[in-house]
Amino acid sequence: MAVEQLLQLDGLAQAASIQHGSVSAVELADAAISRIEALNPILNCVVLERFAQAREEAAAIDADPAAEGPLRGVPVLLKDSGQQIEGVVQIEGSRAHLPEPAERDSNLAARYRRAGMILLGKTNSPEFANHSTTEPVVHGPCRNPWATGLTTGGSSGGAAAAVAARVVAAAGASDGAGSIRIPASCCGVYGLKPTRGRISSAPAPGDTLFGLATVHAVTRSVRDSAALLDISSGPVAGDPHWLAPAEVAFLDAVGADPGPLRIGMSTSHPVDADVHPDCVAATEHTAELLSRLGHRIEEAAPRFDTSAMTRSMLDVWAVGNAGWHDALSAGLGRRLEADELEPTTWELVEHGARLSAVDLARALEHLEAAAWQIAAFFETYDLWLTPTLAQPPAPLGELNRSVGSAVGWWDYDNAFNPWNPIANISGSPAASLPMYWNSDGVPIGTMLTGRFGEEAILLSVSAQLEEAEPWGGRVPEVVGEGIG
Repeated sequence: MAVEQLLQLDGLAQAASIQHGSVSAVELADAAISRIEALNPILNCVVLERFAQAREEAAAIDADPAAEGPLRGVPVLLKDSGQQIEGVVQIEGSRAHLPEPAERDSNLAARYRRAGMILLGKTNSPEFANHSTTEPVVHGPCRNPWATGLTTGGSSGGAAAAVAARVVAAAGASDGAGSIRIPASCCGVYGLKPTRGRISSAPAPGDTLFGLATVHAVTRSVRDSAALLDISSGPVAGDPHWLAPAEVAFLDAVGADPGPLRIGMSTSHPVDADVHPDCVAATEHTAELLSRLGHRIEEAAPRFDTSAMTRSMLDVWAVGNAGWHDALSAGLGRRLEADELEPTTWELVEHGARLSAVDLARALEHLEAAAWQIAAFFETYDLWLTPTLAQPPAPLGELNRSVGSAVGWWDYDNAFNPWNPIANISGSPAASLPMYWNSDGVPIGTMLTGRFGEEAILLSVSAQLEEAEPWGGRVPEVVGEGIG
């Protein structure tokens, strides 16, 4: 098999090829770098490169046959938002950023290194990870490999585009209101948001968005997601949220029989906006397949106060933006002005700055109450099946525009992205699966949300669906165009 063809494989298969001597780590890194050089002018998914260092690290792996690591020699990209790589500037998708390179790896980067992975660079992300699209002014728009005029989703859009385009088998991602699952849906890859507390976001200061956000990855295969979850799980001393270790390896859940499950299904928009027929069709298709696999599907959805999502979550998000603004201002030694940030970011900063400590406390209490309401649903149902998004991938230029205020923009975004934030409120695991492509050849994701702490069931059912209707053979045309 040619080295370029190895990039079509998932990460575990690439690691096995290195272990068996079919390819060297340097050869695989070179192939991934060549793919970036060919496709990045089209997709704009990689914004910071560390190719020379990556080649040196790959050579060190080749020079030490005894080196261990479940993904030894596998190239990976990390997100330019909260996933620091030592010696690389952290831009956070913003023109306003600190010029000094990161002093150390983030927890995720460090664990990937210990697993033997080769860090190639950083992927495109919107300013402060704010959008359901990836179109930062500082880097320009990331383009969807399936249709380059459409959004990749956000905020992990560069990561999802790179994985869909076979640049890498997996890429680091994060999720505060759907930022793993939205781009997974738009780009036709697998995106799992883990349970709150499963993976440490260290050294991000404080409680990242007060527990709304977590980190993990987008992948092409379910088993890669499980393997990366095994690699990265576990707390760092000082974490505000700790989760008991899983009883068995997540990779063991892939292929395990979950037994017949009771699955609630809903295609109704939580805040009463329109749902595109393609998104309904994708969910119904997945429901039919789950039924054939022996699961019981019933119309059902969690009942909770949706104003927690439409208002209290906005307040918490806006306070996070105001805090980032102040931290950047302190780091730069001057106050940032409105024209240094994108309009929607500045609107969030202003909204957050107007809130009092009491306002924030009430918003957090409201979210906690909603989390209890959502959790009650999973006393009856093992999983919840919904569309990932209410609309297919939008044209570039739509989802990042200001609509006049932070409240207006949040409502506008919720119309496109109504289901994903629910799992961020509850802390539950949730995954977008690429089970459907519409008549235009564009992927439409379907989402499964699970019970708190039970990623194993989610991974097991995801693997059942992947085996029943494999998606790994679908390749965007731009891949062939880019590599000639």
